[in-house]
Amino acid sequence: MEFSKNQKYVSEFIGSFFLVLTVVGSGIMADRLSQDDGITLLGNAIPTGLTLAVIISIFGPISGAHFNPVVSLIFWFKKIISLMDLVAYVLFQIIGAIFGCLAANIIFELPVITISTHVRHDLSQFLSEISATFGLVLVIFLAREVARQNIPILVGSYIASAYWFSSSTSFANPAVTIARQFSDTFTGISPSGIPSFVLAQIFGAILGYIVVQWLSRDM
Repeated sequence: MEFSKNQKYVSEFIGSFFLVLTVVGSGIMADRLSQDDGITLLGNAIPTGLTLAVIISIFGPISGAHFNPVVSLIFWFKKIISLMDLVAYVLFQIIGAIFGCLAANIIFELPVITISTHVRHDLSQFLSEISATFGLVLVIFLAREVARQNIPILVGSYIASAYWFSSSTSFANPAVTIARQFSDTFTGISPSGIPSFVLAQIFGAILGYIVVQWLSRDM
């Protein structure tokens, strides 16, 4: 079945909306229900992984289910999408992510926009974002070669795990990073941390692309 460009772009908007709604909303809920940071993180990681598996499964056939500007960037590097599609995908992903964050604030009876004061810009978190995004690109693009049908569960599982092996809790997504500045809650990020996170994510994605190209050249 062929899908129009508008259908693809709206799919990226909706998927990004629900991804950030889940990340921020589950973070708020988990933080309210537990005083234990470990339990709160678990209550944030599991819904995020499950939601990723669902939205990738249903939107994958329509748009490719990127929901992430650096993933779209790698699709462009690999000449799978055009430059126009790259720009449109990134725009719809960022807008969808922001709306998802605002919706979470409203659902949990918080001000629609609250700028985060959660500072996240030390070296450990910068390196965490490089490694988390590097791993995400490996999972997606190697799975496209060897286990395409398993991509939803692989990506969801990887991100849920990355919440725990990265000190940054694995944003690994510029659209999600930008959106999360608008919620001063457990999952937020102060605006001052966004440039370093996005830079790390882009670097990690490009590094992942280089490794994927080398590993898959004889596939």
